[in-house]
Amino acid sequence: MSEQIIETIVGPLVVRDTGRDGTLPTAVLWHSLFVDSRSWARVEPSLARERRLVLVTGPGHGASGDPGRRYTMAECAEAARQVLGRLGIEGAVDWIGNAWGGHVGILLAAQHPDLVRTLVTAGTPVRAYTWKGRQRTRLLLALYRVLGPARFLVDILSQVLLSPRTAASDPDAVAMVGEEFRAADRRAMANAIVSISLRRRDLTPVLSAIHAPTLFLTGSEHSDWTGEQARAAAATLAAGSAAVIDGAAYLLPLERPDEFVRAVAEFWIQASRSSDGQSARKGRRPSST
Repeated sequence: MSEQIIETIVGPLVVRDTGRDGTLPTAVLWHSLFVDSRSWARVEPSLARERRLVLVTGPGHGASGDPGRRYTMAECAEAARQVLGRLGIEGAVDWIGNAWGGHVGILLAAQHPDLVRTLVTAGTPVRAYTWKGRQRTRLLLALYRVLGPARFLVDILSQVLLSPRTAASDPDAVAMVGEEFRAADRRAMANAIVSISLRRRDLTPVLSAIHAPTLFLTGSEHSDWTGEQARAAAATLAAGSAAVIDGAAYLLPLERPDEFVRAVAEFWIQASRSSDGQSARKGRRPSST
């Protein structure tokens, strides 16, 4: 997998790419806040058998930079468009976004429908931030600015992002969250928390502009995005669906990789069949009488 830095509207972003393969469509993966593109490690091998993978590390995370100012979710979507252009990717892609990455995908699909063939969001609340969630994040940010990624803050973050089941039985997942959170530049991560989390707006009005087949995935332990809420969002789309993965919270690809890959693969198959059926109907000539 090759790696390069691509200059975008939200700063220089690290982009990993499995490379061109004329037989495979392209899937773009954008991770959750607080972790980076390494959080896809457990699902990469399986997804790479079906797609050329382009993994974007968002601003303020990993080795990616940021613009040195506050930025918006819409600017992240524009950055994604710039990445596709820089890589010379023509045509629509399959977008997979975890939490933050799902928000970016929603805006990209709504604003540039020609660029998104299918959309998968995982653990991505569509509605505005809850008061409880905002207060929790403000406290985390205040402590982080003073103490940096201290051990007890990493522990709190793991408890938020991971389900109790994962936290208790999967030390590698817990370690990965801590490692990726610590790897980020302190100033840039604080900027990302404000720009992307605390300033997150309600994307419900945007959903009506999405025409791509869309799957809203959430974890059974995701308190801010329940299965009922995901199904309600899916019902507003012409080609929307939703599913709940048991035993996961925010980081579905990390917590339940097999179930995540299975859900995405089945969704891609169904979306392809629907597309083929529509193409066949469009190409069918009306019978003469």
